[in-house]
Amino acid sequence: QVQLVESGGDSVQAGGSLRLSCAASRYTYSSVCVGWFRQAPGKEREGVASIYTAGAYTYYADSVKDRFTVSQDNAKNTVYLQMNSLKPEDTAMYYCAAEGVCGSRSWYNQYMYKYWGQGTQVTVSS
Repeated sequence: QVQLVESGGDSVQAGGSLRLSCAASRYTYSSVCVGWFRQAPGKEREGVASIYTAGAYTYYADSVKDRFTVSQDNAKNTVYLQMNSLKPEDTAMYYCAAEGVCGSRSWYNQYMYKYWGQGTQVTVSS
């Protein structure tokens, strides 16, 4: 059974940085779209960033562009989300998901992703 496991969530102050990891087991990130999503209390889940692992094409929500970077390490079968200049509004549960549809009009569609991790909490205080 495919497993995606997120880690790296923590509580930080505004302006700080975190790196989230999404490690896959019984699954290989080979030519697939892997996305990061987040959900804050009382809000809908939203797309944060995605990467197409063949060619490393990346996509970002406007709210995180120039602050967050999605990347992959094929040797470790892991996708990362580097988050810099964190803001209180970045506070949310962060999820990774695999086998979505990468494209400028589809990467953020959560319903297109087949596999999901359990989430990791990011809390940013002012």
